[in-house]
Amino acid sequence: MNNNQTPEQQARDAIDRKLYDSGWVVQEKSRIDWSASRGIAVKEYLTDVGPADYVLFVDKRPVGIIEAKRDEEGHRLTVVEEQSAEYAASRLKYLNNDPLPFVYESTGALTRFTDFRDPKPRSKPVFSFLRPETFEEWLRKKPLRERLLEIPELPTEKLRDCQITAISNLEKSFKDNRPRALVQMATGSGKTYTAITFIYRLLKFADARKVLFLVDTRNLGEQAEQEFMAYVPNDDNRKFTELYNVQRLRSSYISSDSQVCISTIQRLYSILKGEELDEKIEEENPAERGWQPKEPLPVVYNEKIPIEEFDFVVIDECHRSIYNLWQQVLDYFDAFLIGLTATPDKRTFGFFNENVVSEYSHEEAVADGVNVGYDVYTIETEISKNGAKIAAKEYVDRREKLTRKKRWEQLDEDFTYTSKKLDRDVVNPSQIRNVIRTFKEKLPEIFPGREEVPKTLIFAKNDSHADDIINIVREEFAEGNAFCKKITYKAEEDPKSILSDFRNGPRLRIAVTVDMIATGTDVKPLECLLFMRDVKSRNYFEQMKGRGTRTLGYDDLVRVTGSAVSAKTHFVIVDAVGVTKTMKTDSRPLERKKSTSLKDLLAAVTFGAQDEDLYVSLASRLARLNRQISDDERATFAEKANGKTINQAVKDLLSAYNPDIIDSGASEIKQRQPEIQEADAKKKAQENLIDVARSTFSGELNEYIENVRRVHEQIIDTLNIDTLNRAEWDKDAVIRADELVNDFKAYMEANKDEITALRIFYNQPYQRREVTFTMIKEVLDKLKLEKPYFAPFRIWQAYEQLEKVNGNSPKNELTALVSLIRRITEIDPVLTSYDQTVNRNFQDWVFKKQAGTLKFNDDQMNWLRMIKDYVATSFHLEIDDLAYYPFDVHGGSGRMYQLFGDEMNMVISELNEALAA
Repeated sequence: MNNNQTPEQQARDAIDRKLYDSGWVVQEKSRIDWSASRGIAVKEYLTDVGPADYVLFVDKRPVGIIEAKRDEEGHRLTVVEEQSAEYAASRLKYLNNDPLPFVYESTGALTRFTDFRDPKPRSKPVFSFLRPETFEEWLRKKPLRERLLEIPELPTEKLRDCQITAISNLEKSFKDNRPRALVQMATGSGKTYTAITFIYRLLKFADARKVLFLVDTRNLGEQAEQEFMAYVPNDDNRKFTELYNVQRLRSSYISSDSQVCISTIQRLYSILKGEELDEKIEEENPAERGWQPKEPLPVVYNEKIPIEEFDFVVIDECHRSIYNLWQQVLDYFDAFLIGLTATPDKRTFGFFNENVVSEYSHEEAVADGVNVGYDVYTIETEISKNGAKIAAKEYVDRREKLTRKKRWEQLDEDFTYTSKKLDRDVVNPSQIRNVIRTFKEKLPEIFPGREEVPKTLIFAKNDSHADDIINIVREEFAEGNAFCKKITYKAEEDPKSILSDFRNGPRLRIAVTVDMIATGTDVKPLECLLFMRDVKSRNYFEQMKGRGTRTLGYDDLVRVTGSAVSAKTHFVIVDAVGVTKTMKTDSRPLERKKSTSLKDLLAAVTFGAQDEDLYVSLASRLARLNRQISDDERATFAEKANGKTINQAVKDLLSAYNPDIIDSGASEIKQRQPEIQEADAKKKAQENLIDVARSTFSGELNEYIENVRRVHEQIIDTLNIDTLNRAEWDKDAVIRADELVNDFKAYMEANKDEITALRIFYNQPYQRREVTFTMIKEVLDKLKLEKPYFAPFRIWQAYEQLEKVNGNSPKNELTALVSLIRRITEIDPVLTSYDQTVNRNFQDWVFKKQAGTLKFNDDQMNWLRMIKDYVATSFHLEIDDLAYYPFDVHGGSGRMYQLFGDEMNMVISELNEALAA
């Protein structure tokens, strides 16, 4: 390239380079050499409507054309589609060809592509050109968009309504050729199962070549792989992985025979850049880092992974701004993009062109019984709210965060701290202890009738805070190490092993976490979230709450929580920091302030971010760090930086944006490549400098820098003793409980004429002795089918927040339901457990019967108590019931007749009436 080229010539040079990268050989029409490559792009080939800028040949067969335009024409590429289509439809000189199917318009910087074989051909932007072998393969079968039209109707067995809606609407979106679609489904409603179902159908019915399932942490990728391995479609008895190859990327190798590829976006980016990936980078999702670039990270064409590698890209947890930070990774592929999320924000909707094929909220999921709802219990202590003051001259412990070594020191001046400084600059063990002690003492109020601590996840501010919490939890609950553990990527014990124990084992009751929050910590038996850290992001808070929303049946719950009396009906947020009250932002701001943490600066540079403020900020922080650390620590830095000192690392960072050094590098490049333009030489020189600067940093070095920086001290405040301000159900929780009870009443009232048991309780209360087990079961079945949110145990717990309830939570849904019906029909003035009602009525009946001359003997009383216990769970006794347990083992109806003679039927009738009173 030379500086005297016209814009048209510059555009063609850029197009030539892109064609070459994509496997084409560009030739002048007068110098055609068919042996040079299977893919030949011939310039200025004559057609019957004039010369075409490029005609593409595959194995000597014309397949497409490229209409080249100068860079300034990029905004009007769609205007020249008619011109390029005319060339494609024309006859090529010397050839009796059919219209060419593949058509491009390109400036070299921007390229649009149309496949005229599509049912409704529509141009679209593409990153680069398709490879010759791709066109050859495509010409052997129908185009993808035509195959999508042949996808049959969805069989609905094994699928929830929300999944049916999502898949059906998504497939319609495919058939309408909409390039991006968003699936919004509440946490726990089966997003991944939904995704695997539509991926299976795309592979089977649309003959999709390959699907990319994109995640942002290794943990999520492992979970997705497990779900693919377990999935069995509803039209085949073989597992997904027996039908199709699923590859989770662990290196840069992408198998040519895999139909599904699971990868983190970090790994895919590194593959596209041709760089090795530090595996630690896959452990946390990029969206949670403080620094975000002003522009997407640069991605260049990689012949090992052409843009057509995947037909579909499924982006899991797409709300986490991966489309901002990593947009070029997504834009690279010529593929349909499908986003999965529970918590979209405005940018999510924008990125997916507002094509929302499924909107299934947490509230809808709760109403359908797919999720469970939650209540909020507030614990507020004086220091949690207002902080404290340590007077001058007092002696305090100072503790190193990392080593936790302590030393004694006398304060020179007063030290006042707010709640925001707690567990960062200052630790008050009394504050942590008061929260944990109150939580323990209030558990009978929060979870009545429980013998063990419900599975609880505590959110801590940092690792040091988590360790303090764990020690105090074990102490306050008088338990050992197995009772409470930290779940974190950095835990010395295998985090997967701890997580499995928390999910499935009865011993680990309380887990404390810092970083494994947003996803991948799904523990279905989890019934309590204790927040000891605040959160500003609304999306992040919703993800944290999502850990508790999973449903779980009674048998599975009681396996890990033995005193549970029902299936999981709800979870409780215990708010010890006001997290449910603080203002939340919709999403993380796009532009970062200069107060970005050192950890985030390191991660951004390691990932290849290019921003002058970023490099200068990191250089400044490292220079400051160099003045604070010891010679031994500097030596360790050099060892982990492959011999590079901190000073050299700082110089390299500053050099990357130093104009003089860039100019010097550009001069050297021009000496080696005289034809290169000045601007291109400078760009290349700066890229080289940036590569040198960022090559210093790795996951291991970054962790060392972060830890060295954190070896400063915290003050341990043992002087200020905390006090409890309040511990109570949140007002909103009480309001929700009241609304739930009223909705339940309204539903039962509306159905009182349709269901036999309700008709009796509402309209003929004197006949309630006739209510049978089957009748109550009919009511319960209708509730489960139509209103699963009205689970009897859930309504019972709502009443417990509103009034003093007589008796413990029942252990049987049917008896709970009878008690609730008696309460809403005002037979009972307060909610009373049915066994207590039956016991009271039994005592009254026996007292009245024996008030005169009649006295029951011991055998008769034992038999009557057996009837009472039976009615307490089955509601009604028939003569025929005496042939079954427990009566049959005591002689059945024959034995009862021996005891009561001709009065037997009357005794049964009277007890049925009296016990139901």
